[in-house]
Amino acid sequence: MEKFFQLKANNTKVSTEIMAGLTTFFAMSYILFVNPQILSLAGMPSQAVFLATIIASAVGTLVMGLFANVPYALAPGMGLNAFFTYTVVFALGYSWQQALALVFICGLINVLITVTKVRKMIIMAIPEVMQHAIGGGIGVFIAYIGLKNAGFLQFTSDSSNILSINNAAYNAATTSYKGGVTGVVTGGGIVPGLVNFTQPGVILALIGLVLMTVLVVKKVPGAVLIGIIATTIIGIPMGVTSLSFDSANSLGSSIHQLGTTFGAAFSSDGMGSLFTGANKIVMSLMTIFAFSFSDTFDTLGTFIGTGRRTGIFSMADEKAMEEGHGFSSKMDKALFADSIATSIGAIVGTSNTTTYVESAAGIGAGGRTGLTAVTTACAFLISAVFAPLISVVPTQAVAPALVLVGVMMMGSFKEIDWADLAEAVPAFMASVVMGFVYNISYGIAAGFIFYCLVKLITGKAKDIHPILAIVSVGFILNFVVLAIL
Repeated sequence: MEKFFQLKANNTKVSTEIMAGLTTFFAMSYILFVNPQILSLAGMPSQAVFLATIIASAVGTLVMGLFANVPYALAPGMGLNAFFTYTVVFALGYSWQQALALVFICGLINVLITVTKVRKMIIMAIPEVMQHAIGGGIGVFIAYIGLKNAGFLQFTSDSSNILSINNAAYNAATTSYKGGVTGVVTGGGIVPGLVNFTQPGVILALIGLVLMTVLVVKKVPGAVLIGIIATTIIGIPMGVTSLSFDSANSLGSSIHQLGTTFGAAFSSDGMGSLFTGANKIVMSLMTIFAFSFSDTFDTLGTFIGTGRRTGIFSMADEKAMEEGHGFSSKMDKALFADSIATSIGAIVGTSNTTTYVESAAGIGAGGRTGLTAVTTACAFLISAVFAPLISVVPTQAVAPALVLVGVMMMGSFKEIDWADLAEAVPAFMASVVMGFVYNISYGIAAGFIFYCLVKLITGKAKDIHPILAIVSVGFILNFVVLAIL
C-alpha cells in the first residue's frame, strides 16, 4: 500500500488517508438523497437513481484513486442534475432517456478533449493570478455552501421580485400549487440576512463550528471527522439527529428499479430518437455543448483551486504535464479519470458525474493520495446497504466542516496583488462571483472574460494566451446558448 500510493513521498499515512476519505464522503453524501429527488422529477424512478448515483460515484472515484493517485471524489454534479431536469427535460421537452443519451455523448466528448490534450492546454493557458483567484474562489464557494447548509442565512424577497414558482411565471392571483411549492426564483430584490439563533438545527451547526474550529486550530488529528461525528451525537438530544432509520432506500428495491435506467440511454426512447429532424439535431448539439462546457470547467476549477495550494499537483507534476506525452502526470490521469465518469454515470442512469469540490474537505483533513479516494469509493459502496444509517448524519454536522475548509483555501488570495486593479478586477470576478452565483464554471467565466477585457483596454492583448481567448469566447457563446435554451 505504501509503495502503490507513495504515502511517505506525499508526507501522509494510512490512518490520515482513511480519515480524509471518510470526511470527503460525509461532506458529499447528501448527493445520495438529493440526486434522486431532482432526477425523479424528470420521471426517473428514484430508487434506481439512488443506486446509479452510488455506482457512478464509486466507479469514478476508484478510477481517480487507483489510476491517478489523487484524493478527489466524483459524483453526479449539483447544478448539472438541475439542468438535466428543469432545462433539458422540462423546458426543452426531451425524455429522460434522451437526456441520458445527451449526457453519455457529453462524456465521450470529455474523453476526446482529454486524450487530445485540449483540457491540458486550457490549464496551461490560465495565468497564475487567475489560478490563485480560482483557488481562493473555491474557498469562498465552499464556505458559502457551509453557511447556507448550516442554516445561518435567510433571504427576504417581496412579491414584486418573485420571477417564477415551480418553473412557471409567477402570478399573484395563483393561491395554490399542485403538489405544493417546489421552487421559487426571485430577482435582485432579495436581501440576505442572519437568522435568529432559535432553531435547534442552527444552534447545533454553531456548536459544531465552534467545536471544529477548536480542534482544527489545536491541530488535532482527524479534527474534521471527529467534529462531524461529535456534532451528530450532540444533535441526538437536541432532536436534530434523527435515529428513525428510513428503509425507503433499501438495496433490494434499488436493484429492482435499476433495470429501468440501466442502458436506457441507448434504447429506442433514448439515443434511437435523439437526432430526428434538423431542429432536434441543432438543439441536441447546443445542449451537449452546455453540458460539456460546465462539466469541464467545474472540474478544472476544483483541480486548480485545491491541487496547487496543497501540493497535490506539484511543480514537478505540472512540468511533467507540460512536457510529457500520454498520461505522464497525475493531472493527465486525473483529467482522464474524470472524463470517463460522466459516460459511466449515463449508462447506469444518472446525470453528469464530475469531480466534487467537497473533496476539499478530505484534503483539508490531510488527504494527499489516491487512498483517500479509494476510501471514499468504498464508503459509497457500503452506503448501498447502510444508506438509512448514513442518512442519520445531519446537514448541520457537515456544514461547519465546509466553512472551515473554505477558510483554509482562501489563503490563495494573499498571492494576488490587490493594489493592481488590472489583477484585482479579474481576480474578484473569478473568485467572489463564483460564490455569489453558486457556480464554479460561471465564476471562472467571469474572471476569464474580464481578464481579456482588461488586457485589451490596457494595450496588452499579446499577454492573452490564444487558448484563453478562445475559451473566453466559448464562455460567451455558452451564455448565449443557455439564454436561447
